[in-house]
Amino acid sequence: MLNSRSAAVCLLSVALTAAVGGCDSAPVETVPATQSSAGTSAKPRPKLLPGAKTKVLERVGDRDFDKTFDNLRFDIAADAPFHREMLPEAINALDGQPIRIRGFILPTPQKRGIKQFVLVRDNQECCFGPGAALFDCILVEMNEGQSAEYTIRPVAVTGTFGIQEILGPDGRHLAVYHIAGETVK
Repeated sequence: MLNSRSAAVCLLSVALTAAVGGCDSAPVETVPATQSSAGTSAKPRPKLLPGAKTKVLERVGDRDFDKTFDNLRFDIAADAPFHREMLPEAINALDGQPIRIRGFILPTPQKRGIKQFVLVRDNQECCFGPGAALFDCILVEMNEGQSAEYTIRPVAVTGTFGIQEILGPDGRHLAVYHIAGETVK
């Protein structure tokens, strides 16, 4: 029998691999070399992951704990390994704090009574796809007695935000954000 942590890793691994190729970095792309003042080429810089743009999720609510996926962005080069030091102080300050964030439930075969799911920035109809940015997904584990119902519409998840590195079987990060969910509306 799987414990809660193992179940979360299994859920993330299967869901992200099947649906979006993982909430990790895309293959490395480089920015073209630039000419320095001496006329020599500078070393190509890794391209930073842009994150998906989703018009329906741009608005934030009127409460201090209302956040968007843009609030969770951090600088990470494509295909670079994640290190906790990459997170800016603003994100670290959210750890353990209440949050409400809008996103989409990653498709799952279970439609009702969902206890764990992956909240993603985009519904895969536009820019989201294989190689999505690590900061574009959050593992949500509903609190005792709470559950969610699957919908294709955006949802607002309320709960306690956490920074929790979840590694896949290959040792790569599947997610770094977690919410102990209270409500999904």
